[in-house]
Amino acid sequence: MLVRASELRLLDVVNVVDGRKLGYVYDVDVDVDTGRIRALLVPGEGRRWLALFGRRPDVAIPWKRVRKIGVDVILVHLPDAIEQER
Repeated sequence: MLVRASELRLLDVVNVVDGRKLGYVYDVDVDVDTGRIRALLVPGEGRRWLALFGRRPDVAIPWKRVRKIGVDVILVHLPDAIEQER
């Protein structure tokens, strides 16, 4: 299946570990020497109780953590995301 970078922006990113929606891809980190994708970049969550102070840092999802790119979703395996929340 051939997927364009612009099409990735339309897909939900979901962590298969806990089923949590992480957001949408806003950028792709590419190794210019090899042409391989290094990571998908997803915006960090907004802080609901302190909206004045911005949002959490962006999430870089290493390409090796991408499990499946489907028609309407990208499934990733991020067990570390649960540990960071605690």
